[in-house]
Amino acid sequence: MNTLRSKLSWWQRRLFGSYRITDPRPIAEAAPYTFFLPNENEVLALMPGDLVKLIFQSVPASAEFAAERMWVKITHVDGEKLTGRLDNAPLDMPQLRPGSVIRCRRGDVIDLRWGNAHVVRPPSAPVRRLYDDRCLVDSCVLRDGLAVHYLYREAGLPNEQGEPADSGWRIRGDFRGVADENAIDARATEWTSIGSVLNADDSWIDLVDAPIGSAYVRNWRNNRFEPESAAAD
Repeated sequence: MNTLRSKLSWWQRRLFGSYRITDPRPIAEAAPYTFFLPNENEVLALMPGDLVKLIFQSVPASAEFAAERMWVKITHVDGEKLTGRLDNAPLDMPQLRPGSVIRCRRGDVIDLRWGNAHVVRPPSAPVRRLYDDRCLVDSCVLRDGLAVHYLYREAGLPNEQGEPADSGWRIRGDFRGVADENAIDARATEWTSIGSVLNADDSWIDLVDAPIGSAYVRNWRNNRFEPESAAAD
């Protein structure tokens, strides 16, 4: 019977492909303001009956999705290794179906839900601030690694119900050595979360809550942001 199951599994991989589970820790390290993981004590407390969310990538790559985040109900724990059954229906991964056996590591967990209400659990980590409000930023800050040079805050635009609010922040990348102001004004911009900008350059994080009407420019001599009027003096 085990040999038959092994052969079937091999043919399934040949017909439908395989999958891998993404290690989320490098993602969290690269995007600390937008990608949060459960705290270590919570992950260490996982046991059979609990649910964990994992990032699945199809092999070969799915035609529609780069990855799918799905829940797995734990059935067995062996140190760092977790075994469970898929608790979701994949959207575009025919190699998986609800109930498929999944093996992963504790470090693969991106979210969790307790399944045993009577078991005492470690205290949750303090609630982290979410930097979801939107801003307008030069693409070169996000895509080319340019540091934030100038930023100002105006009244935010109205937002659709349920959509993140406009923070009012407008952020320009380094324009030292760019003599033509028209070239700066012609830069591509992106409408994105404050957290995405902070992932690229968080040197201005202490200014996030500055009031509407604030404007700051980086003083490159001391690498500090100063009110625009003071920097101009």
